Amino acid sequence: MARRSLLFSPGDRPELMRKAPATGADVICFDLEDAVAPGRKDEARAAVRGVLADPDFDPDAEVCVRLTVADSAADLDALVGEDARGASAADDGAERSLRLDAVMLPKVEDADRVADAAALCADRGLDLAVFALVETAGGVLAAEGIADAAATEALVFGAEDLAADLGATRTDEGTEVLYAREHAVLAASAADVDALDTVYTDYSDAEGLREETAFARTLGYDGKLAIHPSQVDPINEAFTPDPDEIEWASRVLDARDEADREGRGVFGVDGEMIDAPLIARAERIVERAAAAGLDPR
Repeated sequence: MARRSLLFSPGDRPELMRKAPATGADVICFDLEDAVAPGRKDEARAAVRGVLADPDFDPDAEVCVRLTVADSAADLDALVGEDARGASAADDGAERSLRLDAVMLPKVEDADRVADAAALCADRGLDLAVFALVETAGGVLAAEGIADAAATEALVFGAEDLAADLGATRTDEGTEVLYAREHAVLAASAADVDALDTVYTDYSDAEGLREETAFARTLGYDGKLAIHPSQVDPINEAFTPDPDEIEWASRVLDARDEADREGRGVFGVDGEMIDAPLIARAERIVERAAAAGLDPR
């Protein structure tokens, strides 16, 4: 499953939520937290439920809801209805009536928060992936345990809230959050879950977004958050291997397979000796190409 791009859509704007799949984002996330004013939370919950429960709403994208910090239980109750509480995931209940694949948890600071959210979902008949946002000092320092929690499928890095928590000044270079950004992707990789990079807030700066996304990919991130539909295509392009990369990876893996058949432990491609790290890189390129719908081999 590709998670190159995750597009946030305000939970109190049903017309935007219904349009979100047309952007081509791999994940669309209906936001009950930052994008909704405090006085409009109930309205947003009802709007999100209305979209998710609509039989005509069945996008190819993965569908996620970002819950609130203040009351995730109330968010879930509003989405599934009070009558779904206590249902099992096998029941003909909430899970079948809502087009929902995952929940995102903001400001996660320990693995227990992930476990508690998974339990809240299960209690309401929902078997959902958890995307855990690490966007505070405590969250970054606990990233390993959060990523390793059973329900976590993606670790999400949030630079803007982290900078506010630290009292740091955001810069174009991003050196003030670089350690945390690297730490998050290391934790995700160690736990074998996806790592999603922070938002690029200037949605009018396409070139800056491309540079930022290319850098995130060099760090090892699998995808990036988007706050505007115009950001989706540049992000998808950055996380999709180009033809030259795919061709190189295919040659490496074909040569590896041939060497295995012949019992050779050492082999070369294009005059370069290939070792385990390069094989792992080739495998990752092929996996990303396949996830993007390409035929790498």
